Amino acid sequence: MAIYAATIFLSAFLLFQMQPMIAKMTLPWFGGSAAVWITCMLFFQAGLLGGYIYAHFLVRYLKPKTQTFLHGILLLSSLAFLPVAPAPGWKPAGNEDPVFHILALLTISVGLPYFLLSSTSPLVQAWYTRRHNSALPYRLFALSNLASLLGLLAYPFLIEPNVTLHGQSLYWSGGYMAFGALTLVAALYGIKGKTEVSSIVPDTAIPSDNQMTPPSVGEQLLWVLLACTSSALLLSVTNHLTQNVTSIPFLWILPLSLYLLSFILCFDYANIYRTNWYFWLLTLALGGMSFGLANWNSHTSLRLVITVFCAGLFACCMFCHGELAKRKPAPQYLTSFYLMLSMGGALGGILIGVVAPKVFPGYFELPVGLSACAFLLLFVNFRKWWLSDVIGSGLVVAVIMTCGYYINSFFGSSLVMERNFYGGLRVMQYDKGTEEESRTLVHGTITHGVQFTSPRRSREAVSYYAPSSGIGMAMKYVRRSPVKVGVIGLGAGSLAAYARPGDTVRFYEINPLVERLARQHFTYLSESNGKVEVVQGDARLSLEREPVQLYDLLAVDAFSGDSIPVHLLTQQAFELYFKHLKPTGILALHITNSHLALAPVVEKLGRAAGKHAILISSDGDSDKDIYSADWVLISSFTIDSPAIRKVSASLEERPELRLWTDDYNNLFQVLKK
Repeated sequence: MAIYAATIFLSAFLLFQMQPMIAKMTLPWFGGSAAVWITCMLFFQAGLLGGYIYAHFLVRYLKPKTQTFLHGILLLSSLAFLPVAPAPGWKPAGNEDPVFHILALLTISVGLPYFLLSSTSPLVQAWYTRRHNSALPYRLFALSNLASLLGLLAYPFLIEPNVTLHGQSLYWSGGYMAFGALTLVAALYGIKGKTEVSSIVPDTAIPSDNQMTPPSVGEQLLWVLLACTSSALLLSVTNHLTQNVTSIPFLWILPLSLYLLSFILCFDYANIYRTNWYFWLLTLALGGMSFGLANWNSHTSLRLVITVFCAGLFACCMFCHGELAKRKPAPQYLTSFYLMLSMGGALGGILIGVVAPKVFPGYFELPVGLSACAFLLLFVNFRKWWLSDVIGSGLVVAVIMTCGYYINSFFGSSLVMERNFYGGLRVMQYDKGTEEESRTLVHGTITHGVQFTSPRRSREAVSYYAPSSGIGMAMKYVRRSPVKVGVIGLGAGSLAAYARPGDTVRFYEINPLVERLARQHFTYLSESNGKVEVVQGDARLSLEREPVQLYDLLAVDAFSGDSIPVHLLTQQAFELYFKHLKPTGILALHITNSHLALAPVVEKLGRAAGKHAILISSDGDSDKDIYSADWVLISSFTIDSPAIRKVSASLEERPELRLWTDDYNNLFQVLKK
């Protein structure tokens, strides 16, 4: 028993350690977009389904010795993938479809090890059954779930804060080699058994009479719908949190841990899910999340948003998985039951990761998922008792109306609303027909540029880029002759307003949709007095490929909200920035952020580079569409300007913070309370 238990525990632990580790390694190549995790989750769900089908095929159709030989060959072949890391040759050039590029990258880089880990739990349980001529041990199934949860929770609290990415890859690879050895021993040990297994899924419950009949098509469809709904809600809530907070492993892992915990509780403890209790709990959960969608914004308490949406997700998953556990068929049908569950989970991933970005102009999958869950709640409780019909029907109507209000709010003042892999973008129009008419580019819930539309005011630099802001003062300081300015993050193109004849402003923008909207609905680029260039692709990768630019000023405007690209805020990134700056050049970082305290990170980076760093915090003026802004100016010299000295301050120091590098960074430590 010990060899089987150790193999299953280690495989499940490594399986759920790989997910956040590989996603974090891949994140910088795609601009830090939150959609990277969603795409990785789609890959992981497909890998789990593939692993289960492989285990089912192996046990059903191959003899024990053939199973061991084939699986052993695959295990030995998978060692060629170690140490695990995204293949460098798959760095994007900037014109690929990110979703399919990530899926291909993961398949080439870690596909075989992940596939074999996914197949381990059902496969090893089948070997145990063959060896001992007994029903599959439920304890091994519970052990697999426990190891999965421990693997997930260990990453943000133990692994990420203390181990570099390179170290994580090495320790994981060592664990995988130990897993391979254990698996081969378990396979060889199991060859001695004589009895073929009747099912590769554990179940200790004695089926009732009605369970002995084959499940109907309608029942199987309900299995898929329940599994699909919980999977879709998991990814939708994760999308909502990471798009509106930040894309960090903690916010990837928390929803996934709750999803997995609900599965463990429902399938390992038969009496923990009670239909009547969860009818009321789910009513409150769906109502709370719908209210939050309709009324909360980027300034709402971070703790409140995370608590309500994660608690709501847990209630929804308990309902979906509890209903699935209640509907487990007789043992001879459990293989098809779990295959349907896997298919439902993969379908949810496809709907959120592939279909939704191409169908919805905004992030509307969460309200759609909440509405679907409300319908399922009504369906499974329909005609059980009259009050459930009334409340269930009312809940469906209320959720649909609230979610409809939420979706409609995006269309209210939007001239344009579009979405792609990198997020949802809207062009908003205000005070139409007046002298104060303006347009705003919004990414998620964060403003990325404002422009007055009247010819008299269209060249004013407003929002975070006013003359009184840190970037406005830096532009004035470096202007001694025609200047060359680099800008990471295009937005509406606001900084082009500062250009004079002879100047060059070179923008770096990873999202092609941003450039299209900036050119179609704003005039900063077309009306600029200087030469304007836009380089498509990740800024870090673009700067690495370019010859030295010798910028007078390099502005990094990528940290104001949504999912910040951490790879632009590391020691190696700073070295690259100063390589492209003149000796008299200034690096300006926009660190205005509702949820992250980035000043201590920048202070440590500046100190490590031997540079001078000052913080300029400017006040807003709502009448002029000027926002309060925090800009950090970093240079190789002391900036000698009375105007700047008057408004500048030192950056906050946090000695306990570790220097951020490409190999180590931890956004969780700088989350604002």
